[in-house]
Amino acid sequence: MTNNEISKFTNMLLHLIFIILTITCLLPIVLVFMISITDYDTIVLNGYQFFPEKFSLEAYTYIFKDYTVIVKAYGVSIFVTVIGTLLSVFISSLYAYPISRADFKYRGIFAFLIFFTMLFGGGLVPWYMVYTQVLDLKNSVWALIVPMLLSPFNVLIMKTYFQMSVPPALIEASKIDGAGELRTFFRIVFPLSLPVFATIGLFNTLHYWNDWFNSMIFITDTDLYSLQYLMYKMISQADYLSRNGALIQGSATELAKLPGETIRMAMALIGIGPIVLAYPFLVKKMTNE
Repeated sequence: MTNNEISKFTNMLLHLIFIILTITCLLPIVLVFMISITDYDTIVLNGYQFFPEKFSLEAYTYIFKDYTVIVKAYGVSIFVTVIGTLLSVFISSLYAYPISRADFKYRGIFAFLIFFTMLFGGGLVPWYMVYTQVLDLKNSVWALIVPMLLSPFNVLIMKTYFQMSVPPALIEASKIDGAGELRTFFRIVFPLSLPVFATIGLFNTLHYWNDWFNSMIFITDTDLYSLQYLMYKMISQADYLSRNGALIQGSATELAKLPGETIRMAMALIGIGPIVLAYPFLVKKMTNE
């Protein structure tokens, strides 16, 4: 075989492998969708199927019986994710950039402080008291943003990237040309560091979008529930009603037949919607050189 034929064969093999991997990744999502529109009794009798015998939209009917709650939760989650990600990436980069510079006098102190917080924490009670009593963020949308603004792991990733990918000569040249630190950062460092910004942005996007714990701790106002916490509440409620419906009504009722399994799958699909759209854009930025 010639080199050209070997190259074509290798490309075909790699394409085939990636097609198989893609199908492997998509099949679980397809299965979740099919379960969400399957009749609950059919699942009980036959288990999970890609081609169920009987279809039903009962799970979606249950979820969207009060669609305004879902819409509000979507709005809260989108706002928290977008604003939280932008602020988190900005603050993390402003912390990581100075400690990546060898000429920063206090880099050792600030690097130690950020590393120390990776190893030791104050505990849940002091953490809660700071945000509720000192910062007074309870029942505020900022309670879903501020606690996750600065991640030591993300700061160390950005610090390492700045050290490895931004030539010190460029920074020195910008100083000679009269550029200040902020101008150097935004005009030179930022354009050269788009992959790490996109990577940290993806981490933060997933973190903010999937967070439900902060809603559980800080939020009692139903209008401020995030989508993930609302899903948790709805699934818990459906499970409770399906298990205790007969006790609540005094006899076997429709409550005992709530499609708990299909509700879980439907909520999973509702929850991953926007993040699926954001993921390809961020991955493209991560791979740009």
